[in-house]
Amino acid sequence: MAQVNDRVLIIGAGVFGISTAYHLLTRGFTDVTVLERAETLPPADGTSNDFNRIVRTSYNDPFYAKLAHDAIQSWKNRELFGDSYQESGVLVLGSAKSYTGQSYKSDVALGLRLKRLENADAIRGIFPDGVKVGSFDKITGYLNLDGGWAHAANGVSALTAKVIQLGGKVLPGKAVSELLREDEETVGVQCKDGSSFRSKYTIVATGAWTPSTFPALNLQDKFVATGQCVTMVQLTPEEAKTYRDIPVVLDFDSGFYCFPPSAENIVKMAIHSRGYTHTKDAISTPRTVVSDGVDGLRIPKADLNEIRIRFKEVFPELANKPLLRTRLCWYTDTQDGDWVIDSHPKDSALIFATAGSGHAYKASLTFLPVIGRLVADVLEGKMEPAVAKKFAFDREVDHTDYSRADTKPKELDLSQLCTPEDLARTA
Repeated sequence: MAQVNDRVLIIGAGVFGISTAYHLLTRGFTDVTVLERAETLPPADGTSNDFNRIVRTSYNDPFYAKLAHDAIQSWKNRELFGDSYQESGVLVLGSAKSYTGQSYKSDVALGLRLKRLENADAIRGIFPDGVKVGSFDKITGYLNLDGGWAHAANGVSALTAKVIQLGGKVLPGKAVSELLREDEETVGVQCKDGSSFRSKYTIVATGAWTPSTFPALNLQDKFVATGQCVTMVQLTPEEAKTYRDIPVVLDFDSGFYCFPPSAENIVKMAIHSRGYTHTKDAISTPRTVVSDGVDGLRIPKADLNEIRIRFKEVFPELANKPLLRTRLCWYTDTQDGDWVIDSHPKDSALIFATAGSGHAYKASLTFLPVIGRLVADVLEGKMEPAVAKKFAFDREVDHTDYSRADTKPKELDLSQLCTPEDLARTA
């Protein structure tokens, strides 16, 4: 059990890492250091560096639904997060017998502001006047007014500033090369720039880079980095004004989701799926704008076309516009879609806080304000047994990730990536 004067080292200044630092410092820990491989914060290729992420309570698992509800209350703290959170509402689509139906039950149990949408007319009726939408033929769902989206980079930056204000140290440009070990226990890290840091506890919060950063730990079967396809369209100021007050659209049956226009009048869209692996030395490794320049942003043509088709089904008028740009957004997946928040079975000084699996900050930003309290519970030996079992490092996998229970991830074929000409085409 950690003591408040123990030296704690956190590797990774993303959602897990910064949230953990914040919660440790608010609990009285006095020596907390966060190391980040990137030179700037948030990292240029990190999930935490984006202009919007979904904030939702709509989960089939009541645990996540309740934790998300707690997080949203924190998001509304303007003193901490400013105007990062925007409660646009989330339109959750899908059949009553699917993940959507189970999520509705979770939201009902929380007593949230919900509007059941039993037919196409009801769905079309929730959009503002002037917004042209698709037929929504044979589709049902519900509108959750207790949710929306948040500015990802602003949210992490705000919490990072609070960590520093509370006495924590956040050091960019510190890429870790290896763990330092004595008597089979982790005692710190060595960085690529030659510096080293000692610690009583080392927390690995490196997201999709976890298996490739620590190949000696053989984590590739437990954590799989998968690239998710995202694209955007630029609206005119007049179009953005018309679409400004739409809700987030999230279709669990197809995986398609999209956002209201950003401050720059950009509409972002994607498909929540199993994604793509990019295997290097037998480990799936993120391929990003940092590792591969602009080429690292390209997505497969097939996914570009699929997103365009889904977008047209929802907003047919906007789908006729050329696409602005694309991005591969990297998840850290587990087989069951649950996080890993636990110490290594053979090394109690090494703690993992990772495997967002698309719902720590990717498809859903939601948990930034609260996820660190779970990690702090592990350090202090306070995690409830049922929660500890759920997020155990060596747990037995007894279910799948129901929010994207479709296919296995595919290996990324670099010859099939989209070109600028593909973006310029209209639907």
